[in-house]
Amino acid sequence: MDYYNYLKSLHLIFVITWFAGLFYIVRLFVYQIEAADKPSPEKEILQTQFKIMSYRLWYIITWPSAVLASIFAFWMLLFTPTGNAWLQMPWMHVKLGFVFVLYLYHLKCHQIYKQLQKDEVNYSANFMRLWNEGATIILFAVVFLVVLKNAVNWIYGVIGIILFSVLIMLGFKFYKRIREKK
Repeated sequence: MDYYNYLKSLHLIFVITWFAGLFYIVRLFVYQIEAADKPSPEKEILQTQFKIMSYRLWYIITWPSAVLASIFAFWMLLFTPTGNAWLQMPWMHVKLGFVFVLYLYHLKCHQIYKQLQKDEVNYSANFMRLWNEGATIILFAVVFLVVLKNAVNWIYGVIGIILFSVLIMLGFKFYKRIREKK
């Protein structure tokens, strides 16, 4: 059982770096989309630099972190007595549902990454700013589930997440107005 705490520590480290990568990659998407509207040669210089930064972040930090976080999670869940017990608990089922949604979010970010690497801009910078909050909402949900370990109260958590999302959108609209005035 001593190795369980090592597995848990490694899992947490890679979850943190995975989220850091997801938060930052979408910011890079915003910058890359905004660079597409710049005049030459600024446009080409910025786009080249953002493509390099995105590539390194995505393939050196974000993808490996996602894979390693999952490996250590599966190891804890499947090969330790505590993990086997947790798989029987309803809160863990809800948490794993959010992890599944996180992977869908990650895969959508991968699709956007590939499009931007080919200079295909299919989304606005404002959409990307809102998209960036998706990972934040998932992070809140998972952390509260893990700390509280209560799937019954997840309904309150979902209501809280929805209210949090509304606050984020209101904050975004307020920030957009400030930016437009400048």
